[in-house]
Amino acid sequence: MAIVSRGFRGRREADPRLPPGQYLERGFPVLSAGPTPRTDLSTWTFSIGGAAGPRATWSWAELTALPADDVVVDIHCVTKWTKLDTSWRGVSLDRLLDAVEVADDEQYALAHCDGGYTTNVPLADLRGGRAWIAYQYDGAPLPPEHGGPARLLIPHLYFWKSAKWIRRVDLLTDDQWGFWEKLGYHQYGDPWKEQRYWGD
Repeated sequence: MAIVSRGFRGRREADPRLPPGQYLERGFPVLSAGPTPRTDLSTWTFSIGGAAGPRATWSWAELTALPADDVVVDIHCVTKWTKLDTSWRGVSLDRLLDAVEVADDEQYALAHCDGGYTTNVPLADLRGGRAWIAYQYDGAPLPPEHGGPARLLIPHLYFWKSAKWIRRVDLLTDDQWGFWEKLGYHQYGDPWKEQRYWGD
């Protein structure tokens, strides 16, 4: 049986950037499935790999030394809040994926995080300037409660896909559901199509 929450109630406002069923949030709610991990940056790494193991790994110093993007994006939580014009800094997945060999039949990705959380996404959604490993929010280091030291940022999908405490992305030939997807959340999660839960 699926275990899902239909979300919080909030005030709906008329704004063309609000997807259907969303309300405008001016704060930044903290929602997590478990305790907040605390990571030692001297041992932190991020990897891109696959079934055979890591293909490329970056230390914290190596990742943050890469050319970074400053992006301003709207974010949409499955619990129905939307926060507009959020400011992030991070390394594009395009740049990181360019460092590894990707097979033609690897069309899916599974993100792995501290705390055991996983989420799935088509590989195409990590490319084309649409996804980042974000390590700053609003001009400051990303706080642990919001996924720091680094989180996946995929703003065109519901925010549970922007996995907190990211450590690895595996490239796969088949789509493997992640933590919330197995518990009833939609496999893809397009906020403009209200793809919140199984059957949406």
